[in-house]
Amino acid sequence: MPLNAQIPSGPLAQKWEQYKFDLKLVNPANKRKFDLLVVGSGLAGASAAAALAELGYRVKCFCFQDSPRRAHSISAQGGINAAKNYANDGDSVYRLFYDTLKGGDFRAREANVYRLAQVSGAIIDQCVAQGVPFAREYGGLLANRSFGGAQVSRTFYARGQTGQQLLLGAYQALCRQIGLGTVKMFPRTEMLDLVVVDGHAQGIVVRDLVTGQISSHAGDAVVLATGGYSNVFFLSTNAKGCNVTAIWRAYKKGAFFANPCYTQIHPTCIPVSGEHQSKLTLMSESLRNDGRVWVPLHKADRAKPPAAIPETDRDYFLERKYPSYGNLAPRDISSRAAKEACDAGRGVGPGGLGVYLDFADAIQRLGQPVIRDRYGNLFDMYEKITGENASQVAHAHLPCRALYHGRHVGGLQSHEHAAGPVRHRGSQFLRPRRQPPWCQRPDARFGRWLFRPPLHPRPLFGHRQTPPPGHQPR
Repeated sequence: MPLNAQIPSGPLAQKWEQYKFDLKLVNPANKRKFDLLVVGSGLAGASAAAALAELGYRVKCFCFQDSPRRAHSISAQGGINAAKNYANDGDSVYRLFYDTLKGGDFRAREANVYRLAQVSGAIIDQCVAQGVPFAREYGGLLANRSFGGAQVSRTFYARGQTGQQLLLGAYQALCRQIGLGTVKMFPRTEMLDLVVVDGHAQGIVVRDLVTGQISSHAGDAVVLATGGYSNVFFLSTNAKGCNVTAIWRAYKKGAFFANPCYTQIHPTCIPVSGEHQSKLTLMSESLRNDGRVWVPLHKADRAKPPAAIPETDRDYFLERKYPSYGNLAPRDISSRAAKEACDAGRGVGPGGLGVYLDFADAIQRLGQPVIRDRYGNLFDMYEKITGENASQVAHAHLPCRALYHGRHVGGLQSHEHAAGPVRHRGSQFLRPRRQPPWCQRPDARFGRWLFRPPLHPRPLFGHRQTPPPGHQPR
């Protein structure tokens, strides 16, 4: 099968605008003739189902949880980026495009990345309209903070609960469509198989997890927004419900599956406490805004309390190696540097697999109430798991694991029309896996997106939906 990505032609900044203009539109009366199936109800699935229904299509949405609010998207913490330049620090659409492309080791499709940068501001506006309680400045304007891999402040956030708040916003939009009767929800339902007719996905087979009843549903398009395969790694932070069933069924039906080796490594999480532990707990990358990462300069100091190690005997290795970015170096670079320090025998914590994330300077500069206001829920989570008060223990020296297997990059392949399996499109976070015929995905999968907040592309999913010429509703 030819691997043709069908990227729109023309100058980079005009590709998607011209592509949208050339698409054949579907009038509102005809949209009601199409049945669409959305499998998954996290940020990608809920956004897709709500957007499709708002456009006038008839939608069925399936999830294995008892409520879409329990989707794994709720575990995302740090924030969502947009090129609004509220901080007046030189940000722009092109800079966001460049930072994302560079952060993905230049493996992403440039047209898709530029499209994401273009619509990033509109995504924030949409989330605010849905009631997402982003943090705000004293005067009421939306607040920004920095994130790894960028030298500007463009991350919008809701403390350390951004994923939860975004999911609730998408859930409210979905519930509105359910109330209007345009979306029919099927909770506690697991997809068993994909129905393919003449090379097109035209239905699914599902099982009711309560009664065990097996049923089939036909549709003109199938959207798989079901999560990924990161649980193949022993210490993944993904929920056990992320069991990769839907992706595997699509692969067995002939869809291409590529790049499973591309897996995001995250530099901040609570260290493993012993061999009995099979999960790690994510700590938001936003902690590196005010936290300084270091290890003892000498191996002999590993067992000492961090407060007993003088400044001259500390190695702030990210600030030393990458002075332009400091502690906000990209995720893969920061993780690799932390692992190198641990491999050299200077790691701290259980098994010597951690590094310190030090908030002493930030507390002295800003005061503990400010730090608690920014990261309070993350400190509370740390205390519940470790039994230590993170904002008081040794002036807030948090042991953080050097790395963990967090998010996946590979997956099922589709080109710009989602009309067949083609070469990898990118993103580890927007997890829709689709077969044809025609549900557009302008933002989708952006290579090894190692330095970016994991939430950005998900609400964009389902942004355009247009069938190809000649396609008839089922």
